[in-house]
Amino acid sequence: MINRKLIRLKIVQLVYAYYQNEGKTIPVAEKELDYSLTQAYKLYLYQLSFLVALRQLARQKNDAFQARLRRSGKADGSLSPQSRLAENALLEKLADNATVGAYIEKEKQPWPEEDGILLKVYESMAASPVTETYMAKGDFSFEADRELMRKLYKTCIAQNEDIDAMLEAHGLYWNDDKDVVDSFVLKTIKRTAAGDKPDQPLQPEYTDPEDKNFAHNLFVHTLTRAEETRRLIRENCKNWKFERMAAMDIVIAQIALTEILDFPQIPLNVTFNEYIEIAKAYSTPRSGSYLNGLLDNIVKQLRETGTLMKA
Repeated sequence: MINRKLIRLKIVQLVYAYYQNEGKTIPVAEKELDYSLTQAYKLYLYQLSFLVALRQLARQKNDAFQARLRRSGKADGSLSPQSRLAENALLEKLADNATVGAYIEKEKQPWPEEDGILLKVYESMAASPVTETYMAKGDFSFEADRELMRKLYKTCIAQNEDIDAMLEAHGLYWNDDKDVVDSFVLKTIKRTAAGDKPDQPLQPEYTDPEDKNFAHNLFVHTLTRAEETRRLIRENCKNWKFERMAAMDIVIAQIALTEILDFPQIPLNVTFNEYIEIAKAYSTPRSGSYLNGLLDNIVKQLRETGTLMKA
């Protein structure tokens, strides 16, 4: 689940923090990197457990709804949004998954605001046009239930400001991780099949087993190569003094240069694109274009001196 896009973002954040704390050592910073990446995977499991909690709430609400119908002598409500959410086949699979169950048993904490947010999300799902369309079609197959939850997750959870605020309050690293984690929750929903057993594997902690080594190597090399990469940045920041560059721009350029120099298997265009996007999102409005020009100048210099050979 943890991919290189998320790793690069984490390293930008932690290298920036490293320079803000002069007393921090590289070994201590490495431990923070490990912890930060582990928290991203815990957020993935938390979001899946949130769906399980929604199922439990939906069942409680449906029981109360059916009881009211019986007391009033009205017709059976088995084809109501309340009933269909309570019996959603995708949510049932997640509730039965051993990995999600183990996380709920060991890690999940009762937060005071969670019940209120769960109720709001449940109510928004029950009233959603997505659910209305699903009910009108009358297709209650596993595939239809799975697609319903995929769409509801995108509209009612991934874009939910209350959930964002809750996660930010309880997880120091979670706010910046959520977009990436949401994409993997959606992949998990899409890949869940009717025949899955409780021991069905979820997304692995790392998309590629080598990515953990990539994270540590890039992080440590960035800090140990700092004198060289910052010299290159200083020599090539034309029309702008090094001392006047945004601190975040320097950090992003420093990490990008380390990747260019120490990871020959990664194409230049991949490195350029990844860090330009980070600069656009986390630095100044002009940082993306400035970083592109800066890196381009440095690459030309490195090629002229024979330091850089890759395309």
